[in-house]
Amino acid sequence: LQFVESGGGLVQPGGSLRLSCAASGFTLTHTHYAIGWFRQTPGNEREGVSCITTDDTTYYADSVKGRFTISRDNAKNMVYLQMNTLQPEDTAVYYCATTAAQAVCITNPVPGWFENWGQGTRVTVSS
Repeated sequence: LQFVESGGGLVQPGGSLRLSCAASGFTLTHTHYAIGWFRQTPGNEREGVSCITTDDTTYYADSVKGRFTISRDNAKNMVYLQMNTLQPEDTAVYYCATTAAQAVCITNPVPGWFENWGQGTRVTVSS
């Protein structure tokens, strides 16, 4: 089971990016996994950004509420993170991962509850 993240890059403040997370080795429709997006900057712990359960209930960290939108396309085996109004503090490597703990996903997605991490995609917000 593996995820492959893509869609990162360099964007100016106020810009947008859509990150993609492709599932490999399993089918989203045939699992009970919730999917989370995390980000990490050098010297800091990985933090939960957003999460989506099997019934499409979502969670957003306060720092991204109103700017980021998570979605899943089970037919394509993909999970997306639409990021709008990006700010320099959004600069990080972004990862996706799975959890069977749906309640953790929508209350407090912490990395220790997640597995099947991808390699990450780098987002840089800078003018």
